[in-house]
Amino acid sequence: MNNFGTFTKLRPLSLLRHLSNCSESTCLQVLSSSISWSIYLEQGKITYATHSVEPFDRLERHLRRLSHHVPSIVGEVRVQLRLMFEPDTNTQPVVHHSDNPEELIPPPIPPEYQAICWLVSERYLHSTQAAVLIQELVKEVLESYFLTKQATFTLKDSDYRVPTICKLDVEKIAERCQQKLQNWHSLGPHISSPYQRPYLLMKTTDHQKNLSGIEPQLTEWMKGFSLRHLSVIMNQDEVQLAKTLYPHILNGTILLHEPDPPFDKLPKTFTDFIQASRSVTGSTHTKLVDSEVGSTRTTYSDNSAISASHVATQQRQTPVSPEKKEIQKSTISNNNNLKHEAGTSDTVTPRKVYKIISVDDSPTILKEISRFLEDENFSVVTINDPLKAVMSIIRYKPDLILLDLNMDGMDGYELCRIVRNNSMFKKTPIIMVTGNKGLVDRVKARLVGASGYLTKPFTRADLLKIVFTYLA
Repeated sequence: MNNFGTFTKLRPLSLLRHLSNCSESTCLQVLSSSISWSIYLEQGKITYATHSVEPFDRLERHLRRLSHHVPSIVGEVRVQLRLMFEPDTNTQPVVHHSDNPEELIPPPIPPEYQAICWLVSERYLHSTQAAVLIQELVKEVLESYFLTKQATFTLKDSDYRVPTICKLDVEKIAERCQQKLQNWHSLGPHISSPYQRPYLLMKTTDHQKNLSGIEPQLTEWMKGFSLRHLSVIMNQDEVQLAKTLYPHILNGTILLHEPDPPFDKLPKTFTDFIQASRSVTGSTHTKLVDSEVGSTRTTYSDNSAISASHVATQQRQTPVSPEKKEIQKSTISNNNNLKHEAGTSDTVTPRKVYKIISVDDSPTILKEISRFLEDENFSVVTINDPLKAVMSIIRYKPDLILLDLNMDGMDGYELCRIVRNNSMFKKTPIIMVTGNKGLVDRVKARLVGASGYLTKPFTRADLLKIVFTYLA
């Protein structure tokens, strides 16, 4: 099969339904407003779906949710996944677009899917847990896909067969996606994207009284994170979180900023949604998966989206993994975990003050980092002389370290190696701040013990996101 076309009479959901009636295995590629979607189908069932906007951010969020039920998915494992599988932004595969749709090139197996297969092969997840993870990722991707209005698409027999972990029923997963979109639509026009960023506007005591229904932990994190990211931090359903904030958005106590790039490119949840939602067929509201994640026993309803007979075992159909890595499997200390505590806002324990050290020989960069992290819950120490940094790090015992890669006197690699050799900082996140994200630098940084990368130039959202990744 080698077809192409545009969304005119054949809408996104109609196209997917059409493919569900086909026996061929194919990859549906969709291109709209510089965003590409890839939906993999095998004998009418969805095996995976992804889009080009921050796929590893998406995987990170869903792994963090899963970690509440699966103790093996600790922070060190999630960091290792990104270092091993996240492509260099300058070389990551994209859908080639030209005037001739026949020239659209099918993508390889998505790197984040390879990462999931690696988790299964290394026994951090069993196949049922991986199936639940894939289902949640696919649902999020399809939600944005269903909101596209004008796009080009191509159907190709991909040379890259996605190893099958599970198969998802198109009708049932589409129903759940559309129900979620309807919930978001009910919050419009004031909330039009899960990536909008709430900020607290507190000018008077009255404003503080108006926030009596919101947990103090949530107000502390409303400083640049999107609704979707906040829901992961708080371990809450994202629509329910938005509904909690909605009255305060209406009265002006909470301000909503537009999504940061590249999330601003994704379709809105409010614009012209009613027409798109009319194509949903009515069906019973059954759970997609009736599972106890983390246990050895999982049951499925008869009309589950996941086909139980197609959940792969841990031993088969996984891609060749990279060289096996040594990964610490111990749990993160309580000081580096933010856990949602059930109960009223009066019983929530205040979040600890995190200590961050930033080492850079540029006063401008240090000033920007301090300004971006200006928050009562961050204590920032800036150091402009790398030769004096080691003693300061030992003295302050930071929760996270930011190291510039290229400094006079001692580069970030050497400083990272020295810090890692101290037993106190074996598990302290060390983030390399660099203008280069090449593969050689990435491998070298991993060898000396770096946890991740922050690429210059960076925004406040970029900095907060990496802090969230390693501290929250």
